[in-house]
Amino acid sequence: MTHARVWKFRPPAGREDEFQRAYSGTGNWARLFEQAQGYRGTTLLRPCEPGDWWLTIDRWETEADFEGFQRDFGIEYRGLDEELEGVAGEEVFVGAFEE
Repeated sequence: MTHARVWKFRPPAGREDEFQRAYSGTGNWARLFEQAQGYRGTTLLRPCEPGDWWLTIDRWETEADFEGFQRDFGIEYRGLDEELEGVAGEEVFVGAFEE
């Protein structure tokens, strides 16, 4: 079973390309997550209509692996969050799920 964490975002108009580079499966967040045990990848879903919500799905082997990431990389996580301030626009944690 895979632990998945889903977020939705509405980046500011004109910053969609920058958002996509940072939040894609090869972006800034994925590169940080890759340093942790149990990370299985990120999927970025682009909306069909401009201005609608984008979705990210971050996959981990287990919830414990995600919790380990938070514990071990909390400082780096907060730093990247500050660095990308304004790129994500509106953001809402949708929830954690099991696949």
